[in-house]
Amino acid sequence: MFLGESGEMYLETIMVLSQKEMPVRSLDVAKHLGVSKPSVSRAMGILKNNELILIDSRGYITLTENGEKIAKKILEKRMVLKEILLSLGVDEKTAAEDACRIEHVLSDKTFEALKVYRSNL
Repeated sequence: MFLGESGEMYLETIMVLSQKEMPVRSLDVAKHLGVSKPSVSRAMGILKNNELILIDSRGYITLTENGEKIAKKILEKRMVLKEILLSLGVDEKTAAEDACRIEHVLSDKTFEALKVYRSNL
């Protein structure tokens, strides 16, 4: 399944927010990402149809097992990329911003190679 950067950002945001505050609502996601409520509503429908999230009768959003698996992988990519960029001398802010952009286009094969590289730093 291809989620694209937008879908990945929504999953990642739901995971981050759920770690900070329970429960997560569409409004929380919209505020965190700085997007409109209709955009979030549309995205939540797509994620729900792909069985990546559950939305209960109160509107609370949780990740399914598969949604959580994808979100964890995205967050792991960001962490590894940021660590490597920092080790190269990139400043904290730039490393975080660039890691966020790169994580969405990085292949699993390249990511695995970067994890090996990082372990040898």
